[in-house]
Amino acid sequence: MPEATASQPGSSPTPLTQPSPARETPAWQNGIYAGICLYFFLAAINIMGSGLKSMGSAVKDLLEHAHNPVVALMGGVLVTGIVQSSSFTTSLIITLVAAGQMDLETAIYAVMGANIGTSITNNLVSGFMMRIKDQFRRGYAAALMHGNVNLFTVALLFPIEWISGLLSSTGHGWLTQFSMWFAGVLGISPQPKPNSPIKSITKPIVDAFDWFAGLFSSNPQTTGKILAVLGILLLFLMLLLMVKNLKGALLRRVEGLFSSILFRNDFMAWIVGIISTIFVQSSSVTTSLMIPLAGAGAVKSKRVFPFMLGCNIGTTVTGILAASANPVAAAVGVATCHVAFNVIGCAIWYPLRFIPIGLARWYSELATNSKRYYFLYILVVFFLIPGLGYLIVWLFT
Repeated sequence: MPEATASQPGSSPTPLTQPSPARETPAWQNGIYAGICLYFFLAAINIMGSGLKSMGSAVKDLLEHAHNPVVALMGGVLVTGIVQSSSFTTSLIITLVAAGQMDLETAIYAVMGANIGTSITNNLVSGFMMRIKDQFRRGYAAALMHGNVNLFTVALLFPIEWISGLLSSTGHGWLTQFSMWFAGVLGISPQPKPNSPIKSITKPIVDAFDWFAGLFSSNPQTTGKILAVLGILLLFLMLLLMVKNLKGALLRRVEGLFSSILFRNDFMAWIVGIISTIFVQSSSVTTSLMIPLAGAGAVKSKRVFPFMLGCNIGTTVTGILAASANPVAAAVGVATCHVAFNVIGCAIWYPLRFIPIGLARWYSELATNSKRYYFLYILVVFFLIPGLGYLIVWLFT
């Protein structure tokens, strides 16, 4: 009988010792797939732009209430909180600007809101660790570090931009003026360039979608709405597929290097945050992937913070790509402002990192001892305050 029990383990290790069927796609194939997704991502930008231009006054009426800075800011928070992708929101904003349906000043406020809304994803991820107190405390603190930087940067730059706009003869705040100046330095005209290489490359896809939308209606307004919806759906799908493929190609190679090499100092952590987010095309993904590592103690909190700052800079590449698909001065201005906003936040809060890190640790301790603080933060920051701000402005304007 002992021999029988001993022989059974000898026959059962097969599923444990033999490798499971290889289902993972080779990294080079992931790269090819990601490139295809990038092509359709750029096409989706132009499909949305074509649809928005066709819709004309309908879109203007829809966005008329967003010309108030508070509404634009809160709208950016709400939209990003719902779709959980600042890359998606920023690309949509840039497309609206390029289509002439949103002015640059309003777009800049909306991008600020998108920067706040993007931190909801890693907040949600940290909530899955609630059962293990130590892991939740460390993971939630890491999530709050990302959110604190974006909140504090908006709290600082939003009133400056608003007040400087009110005092300016042109009505543009200093960030808007800088963005337009930079677009002028690049030699970008205030009108779309008809010979844009991106538009030329993606023209067959745009024409195919235009033809497909025309099958449903001959009314330009209706066709424009269909094109805009199709463009949004394609954009969101391509972002998801790009994340999936680039994440697979990138993260399998860095899993064992986090603590020993990639996070040995703040500069390396910052660079890793930039590069990984550029490849994955989503700061929501890269910051969320950091949460379980921080919760397990694999990465120290003092290294998490510069990584989050790097992710904020890396995520601006999506906006640059969207602007390259629509080389309009205002669209490039929005992308430039997005970069400037996150660079300024990095320059301010890294020297003063004890403030966001200290507050993150303090609040995560509160939430660890009483889970209601965790849910209260998400409700208030991402939904209640934006909703109330939107309602108040709508009632009194």
